[in-house]
Amino acid sequence: METKQSPPKRTRRKRKSRGKPYFTQVHEDAIVAYSNTDDIKERTDLYVNYIGPVFDEMVDKIVYTYKFTNLPNIDALRDECKIWLITVLGKYDPNKGSKAFSYFSVITKNWFIHKVKKRNKRSRTEVDIDGIVKTTDVKYIVTHNPYHKDRERDEFWNLLMSEVNSWEQLKMKETEERVLKAVKILLENADDIEIFNKKAIYLYLREITGLNTKQIVNNLNKMRVRYRVFRKKYNGGTT
Repeated sequence: METKQSPPKRTRRKRKSRGKPYFTQVHEDAIVAYSNTDDIKERTDLYVNYIGPVFDEMVDKIVYTYKFTNLPNIDALRDECKIWLITVLGKYDPNKGSKAFSYFSVITKNWFIHKVKKRNKRSRTEVDIDGIVKTTDVKYIVTHNPYHKDRERDEFWNLLMSEVNSWEQLKMKETEERVLKAVKILLENADDIEIFNKKAIYLYLREITGLNTKQIVNNLNKMRVRYRVFRKKYNGGTT
């Protein structure tokens, strides 16, 4: 009598090494200390010894990672951006929950994207920055160095999970609570769940909540509104 063999266990794919971080906790702490003091000498020491050098490296890596090197006068723009970061340094508020790395990398990237739009507006060409990513000859975004994108993604993920957890404090109907809990389950187990398309997501949600598709869609729409607010704050560096 043949014995059934148990199916092979699924193994999680190991993530590639992201390299040595250049923006460390030391730099995070220096920026927080800068924000918490009005002493000019202390601010100067923090900037010269810690913040300035890491800002220089951050700008250079963003320019390379997102291929902003195609912009004309990129060296001058790079220096201009570094100077501009000094002017907005005091606006960072560590009490809002956003890490300094995430905050300044996002606004730096958006600064260069604005320059891209401004350049193309002058040449009377409409540019869709999101569309550029999808072209085969990616002009502005490449993935030669995944460290910066991986770190930004991880910080975004952590902030998103904190945001979703905060929704539990809101007053909700029972169906909305069930959908929220199901969404959290999917988010927390994203690496272990095989989801190939939008339909599969709804199937998972239906199984977890016991609700029909219409009920799920109605409650997801409420969450989408909150997510858009969160995303807008994140893009603006105010999360």
